[in-house]
Amino acid sequence: MDGSVEKLPTQAARGKTLKEATYGALKAMILIGELAPGSRLTESALAERLKVSRTPLREALNRLERDGLVTNRPRHGCFVAAFDLKTFEESFGIREVLDGYAAEQAAENASAEDKIRLRGILARSQSLVPPAERSMDQMVEQLQLGLDLHHVIARASGNDQLADTLTRILDRCHHFVWMELLWLDHWNEAHDEHVEIVDAICGGNAERAAGLARHHVRSSRDDIRRLLQARFAYKSALARVS
Repeated sequence: MDGSVEKLPTQAARGKTLKEATYGALKAMILIGELAPGSRLTESALAERLKVSRTPLREALNRLERDGLVTNRPRHGCFVAAFDLKTFEESFGIREVLDGYAAEQAAENASAEDKIRLRGILARSQSLVPPAERSMDQMVEQLQLGLDLHHVIARASGNDQLADTLTRILDRCHHFVWMELLWLDHWNEAHDEHVEIVDAICGGNAERAAGLARHHVRSSRDDIRRLLQARFAYKSALARVS
């Protein structure tokens, strides 16, 4: 990373308060793996790194704990939540159901403004340079655009509780999706699947939108599972050798 994530708190032009910007910066650093799963979060080091006082930092850590991205261990401090196989299976299992339902409801309830936002996200995604030539910042932006698309679909469903629940689940899936796109290089496939989902939603085809959304999550889950299994097998082999 070139440090762009860490500059978020000082970018007042984006209309963020210091508290919100600190939270956003820390969350981004966790979700893209800049702060590794299981690593200890030292307030003094983070405050210096982000150029903020401890007050907004502590508020951000408390909020991230509620999000399930940080764990607070009494007498030991705060740690980045571990993203294990159990978390992965549970999160993607729930996502498959909720994403399908959200897409179905969005096809029935999306406003003209929702459809414009969805098309705009796809257009921005398409405009980015080929994956092999992207900088880390562009790769992060591509990932965020994909997640933004899912958030817009959830809100377009018209069901606020569904949208809030999906937001929390997406946060837990973010780390795994980043692994998939970074290590398996499925940027183009993900974009093409998003185009199909948006076409179905904008066309009012609820059944097709739901099926495509479920297939999209299922395919991602299967790819990530293979990657995780390969990593676990590799670590086990190393442990036996040592």
